[in-house]
Amino acid sequence: MLTLPDLAGKAVLITGASTGIGAALARAFGAQAAKVIVHCNSSPDAAEAVAADIRAAGGEAALVRGDASKSTEIARVVEEAASAFGRLDGLINNAGAMVARVLYENMTDDYYDAVMDLNARSVVVASKAAIAHLKKRGGFIVNTTSVAARTGGTAGSGVYGSSKAFVGAVTKGLALEFGKYGVRVNAVAPGFIETPFQEKYALPGQGEKVAAAVPLGRPGTAEDCVGAYLFLASAAMSGYVTGQTIDVNGGQFMP
Repeated sequence: MLTLPDLAGKAVLITGASTGIGAALARAFGAQAAKVIVHCNSSPDAAEAVAADIRAAGGEAALVRGDASKSTEIARVVEEAASAFGRLDGLINNAGAMVARVLYENMTDDYYDAVMDLNARSVVVASKAAIAHLKKRGGFIVNTTSVAARTGGTAGSGVYGSSKAFVGAVTKGLALEFGKYGVRVNAVAPGFIETPFQEKYALPGQGEKVAAAVPLGRPGTAEDCVGAYLFLASAAMSGYVTGQTIDVNGGQFMP
């Protein structure tokens, strides 16, 4: 892996870091000698295993737990993360879920609230809480959106896709507001990535259909996503990049 010296010593909070893309990111930032704050909610054992891997490789890691769908909890998570190493230099808003596959015609207010609170509101609240710390030295926010934000999703994932489209718009709005602090805000939009998320929510045969259709001929892996986040986190690599979304989907969708 390419070494990015400007990430060394930076304190980075990664939400939803116990499995999948978040776990791969936590290990990757640890390998860059960043101080990684691993956030989890329902999978503390998996999160502790990620933190243990970082420490075993010679890195520094702390663990914070809280429900990202609850504003008071995700704000607390940010404050605990900033306290863990006495600073906060980067925030990766990665926590999210489809919650369930529900068609628009069957949608309820409770379902809508559950999806939007977790995937959309959490990004706004965490970023609001983080900016007080990030603006001290300049820093970065990288949000995780989705190919579903570009396409509308598949059957039953429309509300999820809409919540991720919200994240894409919020990324631009935050970039406009936070630029004056030297804080860059960007996003990554993964496509079909083989993670526990897809194991839980993918339609039957969806992975095979993606593999047959995308130019690169296979679904993605969590590790395929890492480079885009590291690029956007590194001021040396992307210091004049803000308000942008990088698609990581093997050509599944080309905007």
